[in-house]
Amino acid sequence: MSKTIRCDIVSAHEEIFSGEAAMIFATGMVGELGVSPRHAPLITQLKPGPVRVEQPNGEEAMFVVGGGILEVQPHVVTVLADTAVRADDLDEAAASKAKEEAERALQDSSGKMEIAEAQAKLAEALAQLQALEHLRKKVKR
Repeated sequence: MSKTIRCDIVSAHEEIFSGEAAMIFATGMVGELGVSPRHAPLITQLKPGPVRVEQPNGEEAMFVVGGGILEVQPHVVTVLADTAVRADDLDEAAASKAKEEAERALQDSSGKMEIAEAQAKLAEALAQLQALEHLRKKVKR
C-alpha cells in the first residue's frame, strides 16, 4: 500500500507544484477536504483559499488558489486553479491593497457582474492574507 499520492497544482499560466504528498488539504464548496493516498475518486469545486500539501518528509508546502477544481484519481490529485501562488511568494502589502480596492469596488458596484467580480477579488485577497497569517503562526512555533 502506497503511503503517498502524486499532487499536481496548475494555474491557467503555469505548473505551480508537482510531487509526492502524504496528505492534501483544500477548501471545497461544501467545506474542508483532506485527501490521503487511496482516497475515493472525486471532483469538486474549490473556494478561494489555501491548499496545503503535506510532503512525505513531514514538511508542508502551502499555496493559495483563487478558486478552481480539485480532482482525485487513484494515484493523483490535480488542482486546476483559476490563479495559484506559493504562499512563500505572497506580498502582504499587495494583498492588503487588493483587499481595500475590492472592498471599495464592492461599495461602488451597481451591476450583478461588477458585484460578483469585486466579491471574487475580495475572496482571493482575504485568502492570501489568511495564508500569510497561517505562515506567521507556523514560524512562531
